[in-house]
Amino acid sequence: MCLLKISVFFPPLNLQTQQFLGIYSTKWGQQQLGKTPVIQKLGFLLPVSECEFNFTTAIEEICSLAVVMPGHRPQRCTGAATSVAVGLLEGCSVNTGARIMIFTSGPATLGPGIVVDSDLSDAIRTHGDLINGHAPNYTKSCSFYNQLSQRLSDASVVLDLFACSLDQVGAAELKGPVESSGGFMMLGELFESDQFRKCLRQIFSRDEDGHLKMYFDATIEVVTTKDVRICGALGPCISLRKKNSIVSDRETGEGGTYKWKLGTLTNRTCIAFFFEVCDEQRAEPGSAFLVQFITRYRHGNMGVRKRVMTAARRWAENKSPEITAGFDQETAASVMARLAIYRAERSFARDVVRWMDDSLICFASKFGDYIQEDPSSFRLSSNFSLYPQFMYYLRRSQFIDVFNCTPDETAFFHLMLNREGVVGSLIMIQPTLFQYSFDGPPVPVLLDVRSISADVILLFDSYFNVVIHYGSKIAQWRKLGYHKDPNHENLRKLLEAPEL
Repeated sequence: MCLLKISVFFPPLNLQTQQFLGIYSTKWGQQQLGKTPVIQKLGFLLPVSECEFNFTTAIEEICSLAVVMPGHRPQRCTGAATSVAVGLLEGCSVNTGARIMIFTSGPATLGPGIVVDSDLSDAIRTHGDLINGHAPNYTKSCSFYNQLSQRLSDASVVLDLFACSLDQVGAAELKGPVESSGGFMMLGELFESDQFRKCLRQIFSRDEDGHLKMYFDATIEVVTTKDVRICGALGPCISLRKKNSIVSDRETGEGGTYKWKLGTLTNRTCIAFFFEVCDEQRAEPGSAFLVQFITRYRHGNMGVRKRVMTAARRWAENKSPEITAGFDQETAASVMARLAIYRAERSFARDVVRWMDDSLICFASKFGDYIQEDPSSFRLSSNFSLYPQFMYYLRRSQFIDVFNCTPDETAFFHLMLNREGVVGSLIMIQPTLFQYSFDGPPVPVLLDVRSISADVILLFDSYFNVVIHYGSKIAQWRKLGYHKDPNHENLRKLLEAPEL
């Protein structure tokens, strides 16, 4: 007979997990080598070899035992459960790295982090409720999770959210700790879906040496020359609030520091850093300035690694052709998108659109060639010509225009854009449309109804969704089974090309 120790917490209380369980946080140097941590002695956290069978059995036998009252939602205490999990990991040796994974199918209705009351007569919050102040739980829950973000950062713990439900689950409230810790967020409909299985497998993928592709306890330190000051960063990181003479008083995103903490790193982690030029001393054109990035992280084999990257650039005069030649409009669009959603989360959408329009007007007046009072004379060089197009799609995207989106969906879109690289960000801003035909390899075409033709296949990619459209002739030939005929090998290859 096996007796399992069970501890029950009452969610409405302000939990002091470690005090309740008799464990305390362990800092570097406080734990004596060769001694088992107290939390492991008490049996709350054990090696996989000692608890794998019980853990697997518990998952296989899990079921909903709660009795749901008619007209009410199931009682869920997601915030309390997350706080308890953080408390358990804080009792271990900190800065070794860990993940907390939340699997939920509904909103929290009890305790800290509550999204909506259990009574079904209380509708879950919408964007209109957030704007008009009719979401009484939202601000308090976000404050709770923001405090949790700092605890996660201090303990080098990553928070992941896997939500499968037809309704909202509270992803908007959970976005703060998930994003700042570098965690993963998935919103789906069913846990039985292939999407969920693939996402979970991807997180636990291993490298050629058999180590998990999880890099924990990361920090990024930025060092610049005295002419450049650091304003902040936007991405899956949190400011450590460490200041020196190269830190600007103007903060952008996670600012007020030269060093940031990341709960985890992957080969796709992308952070935008912002700088300003110091006006105290005007540098000579042609002279060099340096920006150095020092990244430290714990590898999957538990070894600590440090990587240093130094970039050298030259100062140029305001109207120097070097500025035009060196402008990267794709990168500029992705950075502007991060700035736009950062503002959108703190102000009204119309104010963000106005700011984007003003920025674009300033951009066009500075880098465009035109004759006063003659709009038809306006021209932009090839290095700038696509930038207005990106801004056109951005201001009309779901990142700014939240109509027909729930707060959870908007939070998911913002989180993904704020961590994606340039290529992925541009696909989110301006979806791609490729045409497949018998005439040759796939070619990009305009996002226009005129691109539809009877004898071509169109592949639409918006990053979050992929749609394949078959022309009327192609669809008819496939329906008649022509692609199965060896004499129509080209048709078979054409049908397979978009799916490869």
